[in-house]
Amino acid sequence: EWLDPLFYKAVSENTPTAWRAILTEHLPGEVFSFKMLTDAFCQTLTEEIFNFYSSGLPARRPNSMNAYGIILNEIGLEPLIDELQRMLQPLGELLFRGPGNGWDGHHCFIVRYRAGEDLGLDMHTDDSDVTFNLCLGLEFTGAGLQFCGMSGAPNHRKHSMTYRHVKGSCVCHLGKKRHGADDIASGERLNLILWNHSSTYRMSDEVEKPKSLAEEGPPDPVCVSYTHDRDYGNFKEYPVGKEHFRGRGWCPRPNKEYPGFTPDKDCEAESC
Repeated sequence: EWLDPLFYKAVSENTPTAWRAILTEHLPGEVFSFKMLTDAFCQTLTEEIFNFYSSGLPARRPNSMNAYGIILNEIGLEPLIDELQRMLQPLGELLFRGPGNGWDGHHCFIVRYRAGEDLGLDMHTDDSDVTFNLCLGLEFTGAGLQFCGMSGAPNHRKHSMTYRHVKGSCVCHLGKKRHGADDIASGERLNLILWNHSSTYRMSDEVEKPKSLAEEGPPDPVCVSYTHDRDYGNFKEYPVGKEHFRGRGWCPRPNKEYPGFTPDKDCEAESC
């Protein structure tokens, strides 16, 4: 009654055919989605989350970008997340050989978007080998998930697709794929984010000696980050209250800039 029947069938049979039968492949080899939870369980889990919010108990935020999130391991839900990771491990192995193998750690948290709080999320990559992003509801408009390229690739900041969240459905991708959330237009959205970690993969040359290629050209405006990018102000106005990030970015890395690159501040942090 908690798991979508087709997802439960894939978990039970645990064959490549069963797993691929539930997948929608949005970007070949990179971004996939599938129905995972029933509406009833989404409702049960959101009620549990709101009970914690209303308790007034202190909560450490999951990262520097989500001011209203909750780390699920810290509110007694670690056994649930352990089981969730166990169920998803075969899918990780099927879709993302290397980063999807041998998960031995995770970081799982709730993000919440609504008026007066976080509205959206700046472009970023995750401290994750493979990320699962599960929409729990509620009712909302806007809040599209924008995908760009892989970190270190020539098209790192080129737009590749827009994903629209659906209650009970999960989207998965490599943590190194740049992405960001559009501002919510109305309502409220809660998502469960599961970052999976493999210590074996993190000791590989792919991680310890990552390749970084020069950008092929100027970024698409939807893909720039006010937190990370050295040229954000050339493509967008800094959001109100975020102007202090000007001159503090690191992307693109020195000697990896596209032809004609100029930073949006003459004096960058490293040279001031």
